[in-house]
Amino acid sequence: MRASRLVTLLLLLQNRGRMTAAELAAELEVSVRTIYRDVESLAAAGIPVYGEPGHDGGYALVDGYRTRLTGLTAQEAEALFLAGLPGPAAELGLGSVLTAAELKLEAALPDELRRQARRIRERFHLDAPGWYQEADDVPHLPAVAAAVWQQRALQVRYRGWYAPEPVERRLEPYGIVLKAGRWYAVAHAGGDSPRIYRISQILDLHALDDEFAVPSDFDLTTYWQSHTEQLQGRLWRGRAQILISPAGVDRLREFGAQTVIDAVEAGEDEHPGGWRRASIPIETLTHAEGELLRLGAHVKVVGPPELRERISATARALAAFYR
Repeated sequence: MRASRLVTLLLLLQNRGRMTAAELAAELEVSVRTIYRDVESLAAAGIPVYGEPGHDGGYALVDGYRTRLTGLTAQEAEALFLAGLPGPAAELGLGSVLTAAELKLEAALPDELRRQARRIRERFHLDAPGWYQEADDVPHLPAVAAAVWQQRALQVRYRGWYAPEPVERRLEPYGIVLKAGRWYAVAHAGGDSPRIYRISQILDLHALDDEFAVPSDFDLTTYWQSHTEQLQGRLWRGRAQILISPAGVDRLREFGAQTVIDAVEAGEDEHPGGWRRASIPIETLTHAEGELLRLGAHVKVVGPPELRERISATARALAAFYR
């Protein structure tokens, strides 16, 4: 375990240049004191690593030093081939590049690792879109990706879900996210902070010569996670109290939001028949009505009264239709 960490530390310094002990500790998920010991071990082994004190200091390798530690373990080789996602790569315009990289990697592997890598590719497949929905049509995705790589601004005509008419925007795209078969650009458009734009909603696009710099403190993963948490907080605006049968729980697992499923599974069992009492989060009364009606007679709304009355009225109307 420690040997693997030392190799990773060495490769971090080789690929990224000078890094502080705190940065290395965060990357390797160890303490700063452990980094001090690991750097001493590398130096004792003859690796030309040195440290510089001060605000702009840190650890670095002597200029020109390159390690020859390029061997892969079986698990590393398998992980690299599993990480190759041909569908998304092709949509980004990198399909041929990914294929060439995989061929080079495969040619460099020993026979046993090559066979294992092929088995990974033959037996695992990623299908990003969810059931009952199609992946986005994204003809402008390669252009947006190019703007991200080159840090150049875009002039776009965009149709937002909140506006009936398309709008013009100058975007500085910081990054791209693929979520459940849908592509999004995280871009700055002149406000206080970047926003999220669904790439399939870009109607026209023109690449500009304007260059921009991504803020040094911006992290795409952190931003996306924060946005997702905020969206969840805005999404669930209330709660409903329900009784749900075992069959209803099974059906809910097929289409329900994970937050709702978790709330039901955390509920209390009621007898007879194994019915369960739960308090579930809801978006709006209209949305909750539609979702709970999908469970038919396997769920009973206890509250709030407005939701109970809505479902009761719909049930009476359906009974009248089929009388």
